[in-house]
Amino acid sequence: MSDHAVEKNEPLVQVATDPDRDEEFRGPFYELRKRKIWFSDEIRIEHERLKESLWRYVRNSRFFVALTSPFIYGCIIPFMILDVFITLYQGFSFPIYRIPKVRRSDYIIFDRGKLCYLNLLERINCAYCSYGNGLMAYVVEIAARTEQHWCPIRHAHRIQHPHDRYGHFLPYGDAKAYRAHIEEVRTDFQDVQREK
Repeated sequence: MSDHAVEKNEPLVQVATDPDRDEEFRGPFYELRKRKIWFSDEIRIEHERLKESLWRYVRNSRFFVALTSPFIYGCIIPFMILDVFITLYQGFSFPIYRIPKVRRSDYIIFDRGKLCYLNLLERINCAYCSYGNGLMAYVVEIAARTEQHWCPIRHAHRIQHPHDRYGHFLPYGDAKAYRAHIEEVRTDFQDVQREK
């Protein structure tokens, strides 16, 4: 077992919300220096030691993994079509309505390929998941900014996992607030502009 074992009460993954994490970060497993990922020699050796061969990985896979993989990887086509259309949509529409553009690179991140303990197929799987989930987060943010401009009204019913812009929206059923504040709400992107 690694000497980097997680304490019993410690979460397995700690997500940093530091704004500087993209530039400089030092954790127990890696460092970020000017957006480049660095591993110590000790960690790199441990990664190589724990890498499972491609043949063993495929041989130990369940039958249903092979059976369902064409359906999973087939989604790359609609993902790519969505990516093109949503990027073009925001590229043409957002400047017209003065909505700040969403930076694609903030959502679609391919950094797992640097992990030496992943074999080729695991790296492909990680890249695919990074793209799919990153794309969905990118699309949600574009849709959220669109909704804030065109219809910033909360729903009457509770929704699961509202997007980050939802807190800016006006109360459901409050016609006076809607008429009085719609223009101010639809242009309130100060928090987004401060991030840049």
